[in-house]
Amino acid sequence: MVEAMATATEMKNQFGKYLQMVINGNEVIITKNGQEIGRMIPKSQTISYLTDSLTGILKGNYDLDEEREAVLKEKYEIAD
Repeated sequence: MVEAMATATEMKNQFGKYLQMVINGNEVIITKNGQEIGRMIPKSQTISYLTDSLTGILKGNYDLDEEREAVLKEKYEIAD
C-alpha cells in the first residue's frame, strides 16, 4: 500500500484526486498545520487495520490501565 499525504486544503480542493487514490488501494494521510488529523483507507483494508490495532489485546499481553496511563501522559504531556 502506498501512502500519500495531503493537507486539509489540498483535500478540499482536490478531493476527487485523493478519492481515486483510495479507490486504487492507497492510503491518504490528511494533515492540518503539520499534524496528522485523519486517514482515508480503502474499505477492504479496514478490517485488517482494526485487527492489527488489537493484536496486543487478543494475545492477552496487554495491560489496559497501563496503556491508558501512558497514552494520557503522552497526549497531555503529564510529567511524573
